[in-house]
Amino acid sequence: MSTFNALSHEQQVAHLHDLACNALRHWEGEFSEIELVKYRENAVFSARRNDGQRIALRVHRNGYHCENALRSELQWMEALAHTGITVPQIIRAQEDRHLIEIHSEKIGEARHVDMLAWLPGATAGTSEHGVEADADVDFLFREAGALAARIHSHSAQWQQPDEFIRHAWDEEGLIGANPFWGRFWELASLTDEQRSLLLQARRMARIDLRKYGRTLDNFGMIHADLVPENLLIEGTRLRLIDFDDAGFGWHMFELATALYFCLDDPRYEQIKASLLSGYDAVKPLSEADRNALSLFLMLRGTTYLGWIHTRSETETAREMAPMLIERACQLASGYLAVR
Repeated sequence: MSTFNALSHEQQVAHLHDLACNALRHWEGEFSEIELVKYRENAVFSARRNDGQRIALRVHRNGYHCENALRSELQWMEALAHTGITVPQIIRAQEDRHLIEIHSEKIGEARHVDMLAWLPGATAGTSEHGVEADADVDFLFREAGALAARIHSHSAQWQQPDEFIRHAWDEEGLIGANPFWGRFWELASLTDEQRSLLLQARRMARIDLRKYGRTLDNFGMIHADLVPENLLIEGTRLRLIDFDDAGFGWHMFELATALYFCLDDPRYEQIKASLLSGYDAVKPLSEADRNALSLFLMLRGTTYLGWIHTRSETETAREMAPMLIERACQLASGYLAVR
């Protein structure tokens, strides 16, 4: 465990706040009202520039993405914005840099920092509690499906920059020897029975992924975190934030992610129908796509187990572990029953 991870939550936040304040000098303008709004993978701070604009400053987690990968994320967001998809505007630092690197003696390491314009709107819910009870799920998920389809259609035609680097939610990234988010089957809190079930599902998934195949029509750049807290509603508009997990992956993995935290919602069938309908209206789904949903829901469930396995020191991992384990095992059982 690093020195920083050994600190209390309050100490970590205080040091990250100091780093954020120091980082702001690399952008034009004066900033005030610097407040933490989210701390999970990254620490996201809200601030107000002296011209009145509200911004989001992201202090990235050490070791998750290299500088080139972070720059690639921002380049992809700029490309999406150029096609009319509303994403947070990138505010470049001095010397036209996408991001900066700043060292903190208190943290004991360097962190990458970037700045985004603040998007208005209210989140559709949270990962912990799902979609808001009073949300219009027909509108929300129909629009989310259509937005995902537009993103996927764009990625199939987009010419990436030469130095573009992002991780992959592919066979190796999901169920290989070292999945991107961690070896989920090694999670200490799994029982022997649970581990055996997940390993069986992993073996079958490798076969089914190869049968399903990878083409420009079903695989490409995806957001990979289409969860309620990343969907912003403003009137009749839906906007998408937090591209930190964006990478190469199957389109159905995207849709499975959108459904994952809704599985216990009594409106789940309505949510699923709206999501698939919205997507299908923009980019038609094949029968093979629809049949693959249980596979990708199971795979999404195992990634979250990998996440808590490799981030066991975090408060989020400790709090969510029981639910994530139970759900992953339910999805594995469901997948094996229908394949």
